[in-house]
Amino acid sequence: MYKAKVNGHFEFEIDREKDRLRINGEAADWDMLPLREGRFSILHKGKNYDAEIIERHPAEKSFRIRINNGIYKVRLKDPYDQLLEKMGFQSGAALSVKELKAPMPGLVLDLKVAAGTAVKKGDALLVLEAMKMENVLKAESDATVKEIHIKDGDAVEKNQILLEFE
Repeated sequence: MYKAKVNGHFEFEIDREKDRLRINGEAADWDMLPLREGRFSILHKGKNYDAEIIERHPAEKSFRIRINNGIYKVRLKDPYDQLLEKMGFQSGAALSVKELKAPMPGLVLDLKVAAGTAVKKGDALLVLEAMKMENVLKAESDATVKEIHIKDGDAVEKNQILLEFE
């Protein structure tokens, strides 16, 4: 059974083996017809809805879906995620990184954040020159910069802690 949270508050349970759907704990009478890759027609309570997956993030198990004219954020939990949660653990996709270490020796060319800066996964944190190449180091998860251990122009060693996050 899969669980999905839509826009942070609608809860869906999807049991593919029994072809059953529950929305916020209540059984839903529905049918879905795939139209083409990423597009579906959904019939629910006598109404037809056009659905299209407009953005996929498989590593985070999240999607953005357009249903008719509305955009919805969907986060999935597969049986493995649910088991880890039940045992009190977080899945790898939900873990947050507490520090950024230098992946190689190099020279800090451009620090793009300051202490207290809120960053999203994928945001540029700094530019590190190594082996005559500029490497943009990006945030691996959403976080807030807690402490900065380097400044522009610093030479750093491999595995040196560059930034800490909250």
